[in-house]
Amino acid sequence: MKMPLKTFPEIKEVIQGLKPENLSIERKALLQPLIGFIRHKIEDSKHIRLNFICTHNSRRSHLSQVWAQTMAAYCDIENVFCYSGGTEATALFPMVAETLSAKGFQIETLSKDTNPVYSIKFGADAHPVIGFSKRFDDHFNPQSEFAAVMTCTQADEGCPFIPGAEIRISLPYEDPKTSDNTPLQQEMYRERSLQIATELFYVFSKIKA
Repeated sequence: MKMPLKTFPEIKEVIQGLKPENLSIERKALLQPLIGFIRHKIEDSKHIRLNFICTHNSRRSHLSQVWAQTMAAYCDIENVFCYSGGTEATALFPMVAETLSAKGFQIETLSKDTNPVYSIKFGADAHPVIGFSKRFDDHFNPQSEFAAVMTCTQADEGCPFIPGAEIRISLPYEDPKTSDNTPLQQEMYRERSLQIATELFYVFSKIKA
């Protein structure tokens, strides 16, 4: 029997401290289509591909990709493959990597050009999430049979059609970028990361419920 992937102890502690029961009715309603998509794929014995999309693929979409992959492993949901992209490519913002690292993720910088590539691991035996900025339709991402999860209002409104997506799910988060270069930056990124973690924990914990 295949053993579930284990997260690093620090990440496990973070997850166990989340309170998905405190989510509002409105947020739970936004999450329901994602739960339904995952359940449908499991019922059909198909791979679950989730592409988290925002404008620059620099902050919210990366946090969502990493936490979704982590929660799938933590909740022992197999055949989940998480991606991220933007309506344009920029770079993964360094504070995102720092925020994840502070919660126990092992992060290695694989390249240091204008669009750095990061290896992001949530467990010793887990395949790393490869983090770098790219368009949502980049060849690195799936081209068909995936859910397009729109994590920002701008991308949601400006990109009404995602080629190849089976379903388009609106799940907007406030941009932590507003706190950049202020004393609140670290706390704002931490809060947004934990909000995303909480909601995605709620999603994956409902799959087998």
